[in-house]
Amino acid sequence: MKFIVSTNSLLKHLQSVQGVINSSSVLPILDNFLFEIEDKNLTICTTDLNTTMKTSLPIEGKGKAKIAVPSKILLETLKSLPDQPITFSFDDNTFAIEINTDKGKYKLSGENGEDFPAIPEVSRTSSFSMPASALLSAVTNTLFAVGTDELRQAMTGVKFELDTNSINFVATDAHKLVLHTIKKIAIEETGGFIVPRKALNLLKSALPGDDTLVTVDHNSTNVFFSFKEIHLVCRLIDQKYPDYTAVIPKDNTNILTINRAEFLNTLRRISIYSNKTTYQVRLKIKGSELQVSAEDLDFSNQADETLACEYSGNDMEIGFNARFLIEMLNTLGGATVRFEMSLPSRPGVMLPTDQEPNEETLMLIMPVMLNTYE
Repeated sequence: MKFIVSTNSLLKHLQSVQGVINSSSVLPILDNFLFEIEDKNLTICTTDLNTTMKTSLPIEGKGKAKIAVPSKILLETLKSLPDQPITFSFDDNTFAIEINTDKGKYKLSGENGEDFPAIPEVSRTSSFSMPASALLSAVTNTLFAVGTDELRQAMTGVKFELDTNSINFVATDAHKLVLHTIKKIAIEETGGFIVPRKALNLLKSALPGDDTLVTVDHNSTNVFFSFKEIHLVCRLIDQKYPDYTAVIPKDNTNILTINRAEFLNTLRRISIYSNKTTYQVRLKIKGSELQVSAEDLDFSNQADETLACEYSGNDMEIGFNARFLIEMLNTLGGATVRFEMSLPSRPGVMLPTDQEPNEETLMLIMPVMLNTYE
């Protein structure tokens, strides 16, 4: 079995699915790309048993073949080659692979493609479609807030909550929470499922930022994302998601509006002087001024800056983890943000002042107890 393909084209497709491969796989064959050749088409597949990605590209060749190709050596070879047509030859009995270029020949050992784990198929699923740009926005806005504590497994993914014409994307690690809503999406069946972090990171890297339509099929065990030549399948997290609506405060009477970039840059500077365990920063709001301060008593470090802002409500002091605030402001777009608060012991809610059409983002952050220093 032989086929001819461009080095750059093949490398691009291999790189789009290589992220699935773990550095320490349970089964040796999972360190390979699965090549399936049929009707002048090459399908490339990778899996870690929980997440699977497939892509395909046209080739010059005849016949059918199914072989597992070592990923690391193939990627390193292609990266070092200039763009040119190369010929792959497979031995159906020994699974030996030979790569021929205009200047050289490379041989490597493959494995029987039939030993590669079976890929879940779309069957008995519910389905909906949405623009890739909207899905990319939802994943980008929520992924940073996903938890890492395996003891609270439900929080290690993003909850997709389906309504009749909208989807809520929810992520939390118990310190911060993001609720991103996309409206005007036709949903036939309401419900929900939790998608793991790894699959969403891969999806984020692969999604185009345009209006390409993404088809999402899901059942009780898997979710399938399909767009262009990419197919991603992942096993869902079979856990009950916590009731996130209970922690979102509804009556925030203290409202701060501030330039996002200025607030972000101030926090970056002030956090340098914060305690490296708590990263606590103090926000002191009075009139049209916001004072941001931090100190580290162990090293006698202290810093404060004052920013102009718009504020309505009572004068207040409240403490937050600077790293979480920086993550939220980095993710939110727009020139200004609105920060809604009620009491120093209650969560703060941050929203962009200019929301995208048919999209809404709400970010919540839990306060930290203030140190008493002057």
